[in-house]
Amino acid sequence: MRLLIVEDAEDVCDAIAESLSRLGHVCDKARTLADARQFLGVQPFDLMILDINLPDGSGYDLLKEIRARGETLAVIMLTARLGVDDRVDALDAGADDYLVKPFDIRELEARLRAVARRRHGETDAILEAGDIRFNTATRQVTVGEQICELTRREQSLLEILLSSRGRVIAKEELHSRLFGLGEEAGLNAVELYIARLRKKLPSASLEIRTLRGLGYQAFVSGTARRA
Repeated sequence: MRLLIVEDAEDVCDAIAESLSRLGHVCDKARTLADARQFLGVQPFDLMILDINLPDGSGYDLLKEIRARGETLAVIMLTARLGVDDRVDALDAGADDYLVKPFDIRELEARLRAVARRRHGETDAILEAGDIRFNTATRQVTVGEQICELTRREQSLLEILLSSRGRVIAKEELHSRLFGLGEEAGLNAVELYIARLRKKLPSASLEIRTLRGLGYQAFVSGTARRA
């Protein structure tokens, strides 16, 4: 997933980004509301991890702004406040979940997975397509009984495709979800990773169709629809 981490404590922000990057997520970091608004203005994100107390205002204000615009961006709020009212306010303002500081990074990872599953209509951590199984918690990919070794970015690509089966995904969207703003990777890098994934998956269950001028469409064999 493409994540925006809005947290002014540099050590906390860096620790979150490092941990989530190891899981294959692309993380951009903002230390202020102004920085966060700038990121949101130029780049779509799958989820935002948003601290409440920021140097130039409250994370509540940013959350209310994006909800007022009708944006459905998933948001996990971070707060040092223990009061029930604070947590209720976060959820009522449109947060998908909240986490009280200090927290264990493993809990944040689990809550992120849970929010992503709800957003995609999934009920557990397993994404499946025929004989392909991807455990989003352990990041293990199996084809039948065989473990399939994928790089973190290949795992991220597979997760996107499995979560969006049947939908045509533009190359630009895949690029934005696979690479950070500071990474020097052109659109052709998407084609490279699609080709790698096709070669590494020893299964005919998942077909990845290239639709020239439109993007890519993944589907379980025998269930394809024309774009």
